[in-house]
Amino acid sequence: MKDKRILYVSSEVVPYLPETEISSMSFEAPRMVNKQGGQIRIFMPRFGNINERRHQLHEVIRLSGINLVINDLDMPLIIKVASIPKERIQVYFIDNEEYFKRKATLTDEDGKLFEDNDERAIFFAKGVIETVKKLNWAPDIIHVNGWLASLLPLYLKEFYKTEPLFTESKIVTSVYNQSFDSTLNKKMIEKVKFDGLDAEVLKPLEEPTYNNLMKIAIDNSDAIIKGSEDLSNELDEYINATDKPKLDYFSIEEFAEPYTEFYQNSVLQ
Repeated sequence: MKDKRILYVSSEVVPYLPETEISSMSFEAPRMVNKQGGQIRIFMPRFGNINERRHQLHEVIRLSGINLVINDLDMPLIIKVASIPKERIQVYFIDNEEYFKRKATLTDEDGKLFEDNDERAIFFAKGVIETVKKLNWAPDIIHVNGWLASLLPLYLKEFYKTEPLFTESKIVTSVYNQSFDSTLNKKMIEKVKFDGLDAEVLKPLEEPTYNNLMKIAIDNSDAIIKGSEDLSNELDEYINATDKPKLDYFSIEEFAEPYTEFYQNSVLQ
């Protein structure tokens, strides 16, 4: 993977959030590419329960300061960065006072999904893309992890389809068994339509369940990885039915060689 540029976009990454299948793989995969001489960038949300002082986050003024339009509202984008100790890996954090200040990630203390998770997902997707544009850093691969990042492939393929920086970029989505009950805000589809996206492409968002969010990501990706050993039958069948390159599940102890081969031989070909 020497000199290849890989952008990792994840809802969670260790050591900033607790260890899960997503947060661990969102650290180990970039670390692997970094050791192989690849160039990487990691983006994640700056959730309010991330300890900024302990992890030494600081704002990057030259990247902050633009407003993203979310459902006809101007929402300021703040970019912070930190370095993972001993790894020489920089992580970029997408921040906004209204969306990410609360001391939690995706649910309240009763385990209920936040009502604005739909807008947070839109903001995160657009915030990552706008920041990468400001960095003028054209990735060879964009690897998406976690449902909060699931709109990124859609926005890249539709809203930013004329953006020359991403013309050669290949999108990989890892699908995990990290579901949620019920749905996100039912008005989510209208908020995405506000950005001028094609209604036909957005059909799964009429019912914004976990499975439908992941279907939107799969439909707009170039390749798929099964990030969990056990996926729902619905998602497993959906992935198996696609003719896109796909990689079966590999544990965190075994993934390095299959991921490298998949990136090189299936995604970049």
